[in-house]
Amino acid sequence: MIGQLIFLCAAAFFAGAINSVAGGGTLLTFPALTWILGADAAVIANATSTVALFPGSIAATWGYRREMRGLGGWIIPLLIPSVIGGVLGTLLVVLLPDRVFGDMVPWLILIAATLFLLQPAITRWTGIGEPHAQPSQSTIIGIVCFQFLIAVYGGYFGAGIGILMLSSLALMGLGDIHRMNALKSVLASVINGTSVVMFLAYGKINWTYAVPMIVAGIGGGFVGASVSRRLDKNLVRWVVIATGFGLASYYFTRVYLPNLYQNPSAAE
Repeated sequence: MIGQLIFLCAAAFFAGAINSVAGGGTLLTFPALTWILGADAAVIANATSTVALFPGSIAATWGYRREMRGLGGWIIPLLIPSVIGGVLGTLLVVLLPDRVFGDMVPWLILIAATLFLLQPAITRWTGIGEPHAQPSQSTIIGIVCFQFLIAVYGGYFGAGIGILMLSSLALMGLGDIHRMNALKSVLASVINGTSVVMFLAYGKINWTYAVPMIVAGIGGGFVGASVSRRLDKNLVRWVVIATGFGLASYYFTRVYLPNLYQNPSAAE
């Protein structure tokens, strides 16, 4: 038991640190929890991972409080689809049979890893951090609709939602990447907070592991933030990408080639 707690706290610590530098911490905490709880407890692992990393998103929002000035006109229109989509995505997790989420895990991890791989290209395509013309009415509607889809995915799994939101928010006309990150942090906190409330209501959280992981994740976030200027963010991003694709390969074989694990001789 102590060894498992140490392992999970280490995963949460590094996840918190990675989230403060490049994002992608879920790709550490979710597989770690699945390994401890078992493949049949993927929903519990997902819920516990979300709770463990939620305080980090709150801390990020607080850190960007100055950049939030003047963004009130965008918060409300994007807050509503974030809440509705977060509720819907989380309901899909808790109400559908556990088997459905378990079968989706390889694809979800693959999507997240691909998002991190394509992050530089997405930045170039959307002009993240560069001034844009004020969006038209149709563009605003498109951004709101896309935010709803992001929130559904965020409520269901969540890794990589920051990249998706930045690519959408880049079209708002904000030229300051810090203000975009501030709005992204608020919306991510809303989506994750919605999921936490839903997971609480349905009793899907393993608190024995969640509480120490929360503490470790906060510690990792502080350490990551303090040393981020000395870290090579590209190196961290590639570590996340390699981890994601490696885990996707593992889960694909586990889900679609179960005989490899039930009967080792079947692979010969």
